[in-house]
Amino acid sequence: MCRSLSPLPMARLPLPERTNGAGFTPHTQARHAAGPRSCTVRLATLAECAHLPALEQDAARAFANIPELAWLVGSATMPATAHQNCVATQTCWVGVEATGQLRGFLSATPCGQTLHIQEMSVAQAAQGHGLGRRLLRSACQAAQERGMRHVTLTTFRAVPWNARFYASAGFYVVPANALDARLSHILEQEVAHGFDATTRCAMRLDLHPTVQCVSE
Repeated sequence: MCRSLSPLPMARLPLPERTNGAGFTPHTQARHAAGPRSCTVRLATLAECAHLPALEQDAARAFANIPELAWLVGSATMPATAHQNCVATQTCWVGVEATGQLRGFLSATPCGQTLHIQEMSVAQAAQGHGLGRRLLRSACQAAQERGMRHVTLTTFRAVPWNARFYASAGFYVVPANALDARLSHILEQEVAHGFDATTRCAMRLDLHPTVQCVSE
């Protein structure tokens, strides 16, 4: 079930990390370095979907240093077919080096006036260089251009590169009493798959159709 939430105070769109001056151009085409080599953010192709689960597994190795979450290393990933569905709705973005090597992706699903981020992963070799923030900005800009009102996701509360990262981009934690049926169901499914309910949260960014994104 997909339905939008009632409007709350608008948050700013996530900006690129100032450390590398990353920006974007219309239609989610980004330029600037995202790591050791030049990396471009663009819409994914169907052919690239087959490679995204392995990229997610590589990114998940970052959880190996968190004892209570180490089980996530090698766990099930978002299947290629799910990414293909996101490609069909033009809501799957990838970070690609000039060599063609994939370094990151963000796959999301349109739900009425909301774009829900299902998964965002950046390969370990490219982490810490702003690629995740650029992928996130591309998704949020696309949602805004389509006239959507919100961008949502679920994530870990305490993992630094999860809730804290999204909060720095303008997202806020949705209180339990403000969760709609869709977000509540997603969180319940996560618990059924082994996640501790106290460690998870839903987050939301509120958009406004008249506010223009400004690149740096």
